[in-house]
Amino acid sequence: MTPASSFVTHLESAIEPGVLLPHHVPQTLHAGRPLWVRYDLTAVASAMRKDSLLARAPTMWRYRELLPVEDDANIVTLGEGMSPLLDCPALARRFGLEHLSIKDESQLPTGSFKSRGLSVAVSRAKELGLTRLAIPTAGNAGGALAAYCARAGLEAFVFMPEDTPEVNRCEAALFGAKVFLVNGLIDDCAAIVRAGVERMGWFDMSTLKEPYRIEGKKTMGLELAEQMDWSLPDAILYPTGGGTGLIGMWKAFAELEAIGWLERGAGKPRMYSCQSSGCAPIARAFAAGERHASRFENAATIASGLRVPAAVGDFMILDAVRESGGEARAADESGLVELMSEACRLTGISICPETAVCLGVLKQLVAEGKVRPEERIVIFNTGAAQKYIEVMRNVEVPRIDRNEEIDWARLR
Repeated sequence: MTPASSFVTHLESAIEPGVLLPHHVPQTLHAGRPLWVRYDLTAVASAMRKDSLLARAPTMWRYRELLPVEDDANIVTLGEGMSPLLDCPALARRFGLEHLSIKDESQLPTGSFKSRGLSVAVSRAKELGLTRLAIPTAGNAGGALAAYCARAGLEAFVFMPEDTPEVNRCEAALFGAKVFLVNGLIDDCAAIVRAGVERMGWFDMSTLKEPYRIEGKKTMGLELAEQMDWSLPDAILYPTGGGTGLIGMWKAFAELEAIGWLERGAGKPRMYSCQSSGCAPIARAFAAGERHASRFENAATIASGLRVPAAVGDFMILDAVRESGGEARAADESGLVELMSEACRLTGISICPETAVCLGVLKQLVAEGKVRPEERIVIFNTGAAQKYIEVMRNVEVPRIDRNEEIDWARLR
């Protein structure tokens, strides 16, 4: 890559369309709600060609013209992106489907899809002169922020619920972040970050409270379209906590459509927002016909990345789901370990509990005829199973005593 100017023109309020803000200074929420990054898509269409991608590095930065960093010298990267789209025939048969694929984000640098969003957000923070960043996290985002801040030479402060998975706690500290455990949920951590903005001089990197993480997450949609030869699947099932990835992909599809890159007649997919019954504010709001979701009290799920009782971008998630003809659903928490284990056995992919939530929702949709056998279905595996040691301990492993005679029948 060579130094290039960004095609970003401005930021726009997501809650008050038409309210425009400059992008060359740090920005956070407007009227308590997120901002969209807007591009000169006519200029992008002239500057970017499909065939030019073939010569570019296989990372998410191949879509440079649709990303917000102004100077390539400010890009903070660990090689994230171009996660594989893997056909899963055995898992497809399990659900009575012909075409089921998993886009495996567990292979990204920090073991989850959070690499995408934090790469772009930290790059832009560096470019705007920020030096101290803070984040509340229920899991993988803390380690990703810590890794990219380490790469950029920035300070990172990470606040986690005290029962956050052990690997997430350790990796954030290992990368040099100042890590603190809080006796509460992610919104309690967010309150601490918010209270420290003036006192500590850090910038709040909470989900959707800065506008650039969504731009990294949207590359999941850009990659998916490229991997499917510029068409899209019939349906996407996506595990939803803060919802940045689902919102980002829906934005990506609109931008691809605007620059004329989607195959003629290729429809956009139905988007299914998937949550656990242990924390399902978006699914509950969808069922009630609401545009905003009330806080989900006593949230509890082994899919720690989905334990977000109140999402600042709730209306953006629900808008995308409804525009797509999809739904927001909740899977039964009690079946997640079994679904996770079965999916790992049938695919060889390191399936996380958040993805097991998608499988629980898929089971419902197939049973109700809302997903048909011949349709092309894509599920996003947002993280690696090995980052959830506490969940993996639920999988029983028999023991053999070397001092006793082996019971070979038991091994069959």
